[in-house]
Amino acid sequence: MKMKRRDFLSKTAMAGAATLLSSPALFSGSFRPKDKLGIALVGLGYYSTDLLAPALQLTEKAYLAGIVTGTPSKAETWKKKYNIPEKNIYNYQNFDQIANNPDIDVVYVVLPPSMHREYVVRAAKAGKHVFCEKPMAPSVADCEAMIKACNDNKVKLAIGYRCQHDPNIQAYMNVAKQQKFGKVKMVTSAAGYFDGRTNHWKQSKALGGGVMGDMGVYALQGARLATGEEPISVFAQASTTRPEIYKEVEETMMFMLEFPSGARASCQTSFGINMNYLQVNYEKGWLKMEPQSGYNGNKGSMSDGTIINFAIKNQQAKQMDEDCAALMAGTALIAPGEEGLRDIRVVEAIYKSVKTGKVVKI
Repeated sequence: MKMKRRDFLSKTAMAGAATLLSSPALFSGSFRPKDKLGIALVGLGYYSTDLLAPALQLTEKAYLAGIVTGTPSKAETWKKKYNIPEKNIYNYQNFDQIANNPDIDVVYVVLPPSMHREYVVRAAKAGKHVFCEKPMAPSVADCEAMIKACNDNKVKLAIGYRCQHDPNIQAYMNVAKQQKFGKVKMVTSAAGYFDGRTNHWKQSKALGGGVMGDMGVYALQGARLATGEEPISVFAQASTTRPEIYKEVEETMMFMLEFPSGARASCQTSFGINMNYLQVNYEKGWLKMEPQSGYNGNKGSMSDGTIINFAIKNQQAKQMDEDCAALMAGTALIAPGEEGLRDIRVVEAIYKSVKTGKVVKI
């Protein structure tokens, strides 16, 4: 049968549209009409195994769609435990093929910090949205490259700052915004635990270790979020009580921050000291949080008798649900890549201060 020109053009246009809509690389960077987004976890260490995977059994906007691992035995275990299809299981060599998998909307990078840049950039080039664990990366240059890759490929980048999704943390952030007790004058922020391991990425400089690459971010965020400002200078000192273990990186870091308003912060973080608290002194009152970055919610009180103790079922589930909801609605993420970059700017200045023994402007 002869096809009329008008019918031919119409059918050709429809076929072209179908091709575009079925292309993961083009479509995954925009709104996707799904009830849930499929997440692939990259790296199956403790955080993925004990926290993220269980949290994904509680989420309403996300589900565990795939995994990326270099260990075949782990792949088999996860496949059986979570009923993951074989086609959604990748290793580090064939990772880029994830671009062709419409089941996976988000790649969650849960690797040592030194590997974050590579896999965020590769995920972005594959057309997938990216969640990246904190700290964002070892350097400002890495962070900027990660943000650029996501922008260039029209995908979103969220940093895994679970605490910023916690209503208890949001409560003390609002105190500064509303100036409930006047201006912030002094902050004391501490985050640390005793780590008995002797051969872990956190003790390796090449892998992005050191306490500032882990608990230090919580101490720093406590000060930044409590003031609602970005620090303008820092003075820092690093130390260790176990030089046989912490040969390449610091075990403990103490740093003083100055903010534009004149507020000051005294921060401590360590792999050798158990501590987790925040105290904020304002012109007309105070606020205390202990813990300030716990997995099971954070508790606090204020000088006017207000108690901060909002119930939260699971921080990681709330984080992923809210980030996925933002992706589906096209709204702003709570902790985008730029938030991770802000922290690493300060971390770089902290290390410079340690090296020079001087106050460093940020």
